[in-house]
Amino acid sequence: LGMAGITVNKNTIPRETMSPFITSGIRIGTPAMTTRGMKENEMNIIGEWIYQVLKDIKNEKLFSNIKAEVKKLCEKFPIYKN
Repeated sequence: LGMAGITVNKNTIPRETMSPFITSGIRIGTPAMTTRGMKENEMNIIGEWIYQVLKDIKNEKLFSNIKAEVKKLCEKFPIYKN
């Protein structure tokens, strides 16, 4: 996901069987998205990007294309508005 410009956190999940240092869950920071003003439509788009990356984890061209789309979305919803 990071190669496609999508940042998530590794987290433990309920009944985790791995060590706390080897987690199997991820956390998607939706507050960071809503703070920018993103709504349901943008969440659906981001969810689709995550699905595409996880479905084809070796497709570097896909990562590059999604990364460009992530950049456009972030520019449309800046953290700080002037």
